[in-house]
Amino acid sequence: MTEEEIRRAYIEELTEVAPDISPDEIGNEAHIQDDLDLDSMDILNFVTALHERLGIDIPEPDYPRIATLGKAIRYLGQRLA
Repeated sequence: MTEEEIRRAYIEELTEVAPDISPDEIGNEAHIQDDLDLDSMDILNFVTALHERLGIDIPEPDYPRIATLGKAIRYLGQRLA
């Protein structure tokens, strides 16, 4: 999976879980809690959506590694390799 495909999946799943977030707000460094205001239930739903779409487990200790788009691209790319 390419970086662009990971980026698209991340943004699509995030905006599905939190439809009040515009894709334009999701920059590489926008933090899902601090900047985009996701609560713990939204984050859990987001992780579940990524799991279902990408077919990989994201353990709770790794949640900080998907807290921004930039981090997630690197992390998910490694997990998918």
